[in-house]
Amino acid sequence: MSENKDPQVAKFVYDFTEGNKDLKDLLGGKGANLAEMTNLGLPVPPGFTVTTEACKVYLDSGEEPVALRDEVTQHLDALEKKMGKKLGQADNPLLVSVRSGAKFSMPGMMDTVLNIGLSDKSVQGLAKQAGDERFAWDSYRRLIQMFGKTVLDVDGELFEDALEKAKVAKKVTVDTDLDAADLKKLVTRFKKIVKTEAGRDFPQDPREQMDLAIKAVFESWNTDRAKLYRRQERIPGDLGTAVNVCSMVFGNLGADSGTGVAFTRDPASGHQGVYGDYLQNAQGEDVVAGIRNTVPLAELEQIDKKSYDQLMQIMETLENHYKDLCDIEFTIERGQLWMLQTRVGKRTAGAAFRIATQLVDQGLIDEAEALQRVTGAQLAQLMFPRFDDEAKVELLGRGIAASPGAAVGKAVFDSYTAIKWSRSGEKVILIRRETNPDDLDGMIACEGILTSRGGKTSHAAVVARGMGKTCVCGAEELEVDTKRRRMTIGDTVVEEGDTVSIDGSTGKVYLGEVPVVPSPVVEYFEGRMHAGADDADELVGAVHRIMAYADRVRRLRVRANADNAEDALRARRFGAQGIGLCRTEHMFLGDRRELVEKLILADTDAEREESLKLLLPLQKQDFVELFEAMDGLPVTVRLLDPPLHEFLPDITELSVRVALAESRKDKNENDLRLLQAVHRLHEQNPMLGLRGVRLGLVIPGLFTMQVRAIAEAAAERKNAKGDPRAEIMIPLVGTVQELEIVREEADQVIAEVEEQTGVKLKLAIGTMIELPRAALTAGQIAEAAQFFSFGTNDLTQTVWGFSRDDVEASFFTAYLEKGIFGVSPFETIDKDGVGSLVKSAVAAGRATRPDLKLGVCGEHGGDPESVHFFHEAGLDYVSCSPFRIPVARLEAGRAASTSQGSDHR
Repeated sequence: MSENKDPQVAKFVYDFTEGNKDLKDLLGGKGANLAEMTNLGLPVPPGFTVTTEACKVYLDSGEEPVALRDEVTQHLDALEKKMGKKLGQADNPLLVSVRSGAKFSMPGMMDTVLNIGLSDKSVQGLAKQAGDERFAWDSYRRLIQMFGKTVLDVDGELFEDALEKAKVAKKVTVDTDLDAADLKKLVTRFKKIVKTEAGRDFPQDPREQMDLAIKAVFESWNTDRAKLYRRQERIPGDLGTAVNVCSMVFGNLGADSGTGVAFTRDPASGHQGVYGDYLQNAQGEDVVAGIRNTVPLAELEQIDKKSYDQLMQIMETLENHYKDLCDIEFTIERGQLWMLQTRVGKRTAGAAFRIATQLVDQGLIDEAEALQRVTGAQLAQLMFPRFDDEAKVELLGRGIAASPGAAVGKAVFDSYTAIKWSRSGEKVILIRRETNPDDLDGMIACEGILTSRGGKTSHAAVVARGMGKTCVCGAEELEVDTKRRRMTIGDTVVEEGDTVSIDGSTGKVYLGEVPVVPSPVVEYFEGRMHAGADDADELVGAVHRIMAYADRVRRLRVRANADNAEDALRARRFGAQGIGLCRTEHMFLGDRRELVEKLILADTDAEREESLKLLLPLQKQDFVELFEAMDGLPVTVRLLDPPLHEFLPDITELSVRVALAESRKDKNENDLRLLQAVHRLHEQNPMLGLRGVRLGLVIPGLFTMQVRAIAEAAAERKNAKGDPRAEIMIPLVGTVQELEIVREEADQVIAEVEEQTGVKLKLAIGTMIELPRAALTAGQIAEAAQFFSFGTNDLTQTVWGFSRDDVEASFFTAYLEKGIFGVSPFETIDKDGVGSLVKSAVAAGRATRPDLKLGVCGEHGGDPESVHFFHEAGLDYVSCSPFRIPVARLEAGRAASTSQGSDHR
């Protein structure tokens, strides 16, 4: 790692009074926001932050920066003076928490240790200080448990089992019913577990506790679950985490104390109100872990009105300051409210759209910023189907609607099974009492998550919302037995493998599969629902407003990949501004396949011409319908691209058929000729063989037939007072000479049609750039092309040397797990490799022909991140499947927006 020369990061530790919310790169999100709340004069326990730079040094070298220990000592001394206590001293101990805090929120993925500074001596001082012996021993057992699991890598189940045995022995069900004597015994048991499992005693030196905890937080950046979460959320792996050392405040001091999580708006719906969870006589981890069921935040008003009123005022202050939904952690210590964290809160897709427009109406943000607050991925989630309200259903129970969606799958009760079944093609619902960070693999693999404990702020709810995964939490009626792999409610038993359906919008849980219907957002895009009609659908109204603004500001046009009039009309309803890819090979399937076989089997020019003559009117009618559906908009027709053997029977199946016929002495001449043709056309790697422009050059009349069909259809449409705007695209060109030959033949055919019909046609002729050589010689190719369309599927294959059909199934999973890919290059464009070729081809093509029209028609045309790249690269349009058109429109608007809005990951 390079030396720290930037004066702003020349030190490794910052007091909470020194930072601000804009220093997230250095102080992490938690530290930056603790500093910001301190600056605002809010009640934040004093503390300091060890920077991400210190973490990077540690991860790079395996050792802490030389200066770090002295800096921590200086800040700890200052903290002790401010608090009037010393860390872990016997009579009046200062206790601190050590908490992770990366730039981007990674809920539950990294480590936290509370109550650092407690020891066999200081626990007595804490008891005297608090006037509560039970509280002191409860805090001590929590420290040993968290420290043992987090820092010393002791299996957390061992502590949980010991706690459970203590409750059973006392004949109680909750840990708050254990008294001081019970907890003393539990501490002794916990220390024995540490000694046995870690091979050392629990450290009694408070400074050693703190130093080891800081290192453990650094190391938690690279745990498997943290790396998996970063890959899932596309968070860079080189950011590192900050560490926040904060003086402890205690929510487990009795009924006048507690801890909670609050949202300034409902993160599930976006509606304004009082949302959150509160738990009396508890520490923060108890809330997010879901181990005890919380009460709704609104009940705090009856429990402690003074703290409730203060919290409401602080929440309003924070939302106005951050101009967004805020997620807040707080503790009440004997009636005193303390703020432990705030951040811009994760939210569901629907909430994101609603909140963005609400904030515009409140004057907190403008439309440009509102557009930055939503994403194409969120819009895609809103387009998924929902359960049919009219369907006959068997209701099992109801929980808290934590993350919306309609999820159906087989019940599984652990992450291993969820992953295993999912990889076998099964859709699964992960059912747990509560989830923890170790369940992340299973949460990613499943369709939805159901828990019997926890609320909207539990681990399951927060992570599910971040992933856009359907989740129902706190379904208390359901008894989940993970050991016996079953769930029961009353007399109904759901065994592993039984199908269940969960509705993350209502919290309802159903037995069996519930049918789904289109989402209201899809109905809106298709013109079957009007935004804002009688306030019938606030969500649709929010989507409408943001989409309208995106369409006003975007530069990129959005076209559709569509091969028939039906798809074209749907694409047009979804907002397509033309067709960027019509794949003519799809027109040769079905009943027409026999005509293609005759073309392939033709032995003479006359036979071939006869086949082409039969295909011509069929092709023409296809284009007549397509031009009518997209009248007034461009339609780019790609001439035949795939290898001809794709139109013939499978070689193995045909060989068996011929062999069986010969054994019966019942020869079929047509099958024999087909088999000969299949052998003749067989290629070891057909995607790099006789296809695309090569077909047009080798099979006389094939491309000219297609060009004639396009031209005649355009002329017919024009005679009918239509406005056809056809564009002819030559596929797989690698050299300008190929394009010149095909274009010369095409120009001749078009001239003939013009003369025959008396209609003047303006048919642009261009090519696909899908080979590295085409991209590298784009300047030459542009001399013969009026437009380029980047075929990024093939370009990715040829740049990487990948066969997509093979590699995604064979080794892509390993590449993703090892971090070689952050995401598949077929899903999001590889900017460094494929992207650099696109950019150089754009520059070279436009240098030759300044008016060259440029687009993309591969799968990347509908990928949100790729759309931003194509905007930056200077393309004129993207083309994608009809369903992804709204997503591309939104992202094109976001790419063009000049607002620099905050990164709301």
